[in-house]
Amino acid sequence: METKDTIAALAALAQVSRLAVFRLLVQRGPEGMAATKIAEQLSISPSSLSFHLKELSHAQLVTPRHEGRFVIYSANFDTMNGLIDFLTDNCCGGNVCTPVTVCCPTEKLTT
Repeated sequence: METKDTIAALAALAQVSRLAVFRLLVQRGPEGMAATKIAEQLSISPSSLSFHLKELSHAQLVTPRHEGRFVIYSANFDTMNGLIDFLTDNCCGGNVCTPVTVCCPTEKLTT
């Protein structure tokens, strides 16, 4: 992913409603969701949602498709993964990163 594409994606996600829309579509998976259902689920007015979907589409984070008279929006997982790859490129100085684990005793200590 190019730097300019990364900036466009991050800018699109840097707004509460757009981030909520994108996260909802990620949860829905490739099948996506009709714009009307997105508006209902997130309590966003249709005119406002239209603006937010346009911004997410422009950043290539969502993809619209027509099914009959409905427009179904899906998260663009290629762009999402490209953004994650860009942000984590050469993470840990090129070394294999391991998740941080917290060790908690399962037994109570007695005094």
